[in-house]
Amino acid sequence: MTTTQQTHAGRWPDNKKAAFVVTVGFEAELSVLAAAPDAVDRAKSLSVGQYGGTRGVDRLLTELARTGTKATWFIPGANLVTYQGQVESVLRAGHELGNMGWALEDMGAQSLAEQLDSIGRAQNVFEERLGVRPVGFRAGRGSYAARLPEELLGRGFTWSSSWHGDDLPHFHAGAASELVEVPRHHELDDYPYFVFNLDPPIPKGSPRIASSREVLRNWILEFDAYRAEGLCFVLTLHPEIIATPGRIGMLRAFMDHVHSHEDIWHATGSEVAQWWRQTASPNTPDHPAEIFHALTREGNPV
Repeated sequence: MTTTQQTHAGRWPDNKKAAFVVTVGFEAELSVLAAAPDAVDRAKSLSVGQYGGTRGVDRLLTELARTGTKATWFIPGANLVTYQGQVESVLRAGHELGNMGWALEDMGAQSLAEQLDSIGRAQNVFEERLGVRPVGFRAGRGSYAARLPEELLGRGFTWSSSWHGDDLPHFHAGAASELVEVPRHHELDDYPYFVFNLDPPIPKGSPRIASSREVLRNWILEFDAYRAEGLCFVLTLHPEIIATPGRIGMLRAFMDHVHSHEDIWHATGSEVAQWWRQTASPNTPDHPAEIFHALTREGNPV
């Protein structure tokens, strides 16, 4: 047995080699408004995001059902109000729901109290309309205020998927040491490759649409590397982006590649977080989360 095999053995259930998690950000027109607030009365621009609700959700649900994949859908509370029927379809299909705040507000411009109000408002709508209270959270835009992780933990959340500093789950630091982070990466997200609007320009500066063929190659390359190292691959999809007639075929080809390997643990975000909490050791003192906490805690700013 090689050193790599010894290191990875037993990391995942049933001695699976790596973990694979599909997450979905159902942002719809909120993503357009977050990038271009002045588009609030521009129906043509908003329709770019609305496509996710009118066409994308159904097409993505069909593709996930083809392989029996259960995903974690992060949904802003405002979209639960606007697209309740679509969200109910997600829930009926057996997928997990996660909290994404209220309306993709820029969390970096909010105080801790404002962030908690947005998250709590969404949580209340989930409970009132669907009878569920998500335990996973993802920051839509911007960054956490100080102490948000411990506040999330105190409000019943058990995990987050917002940070980018590792290829494996880890615990948050300090008073939030029981909150599990399931990190994600931009290169495993359809948004940076394909988001596009001509006017107003999204993204600003140099709008472009990547080659689906090359994105598929990127994802396969990354997946094969994650599998070789026994890591946790977190894919992030958006119905308004990935679920066009052509791109859903790209996703289908990628999912077929993933499912061709029998040594992969397919899990929701909550399942990964629960497994990590039950089996993993606490962060080592040199873990990036511990260092960040030490540098940014009250009285010791960066």
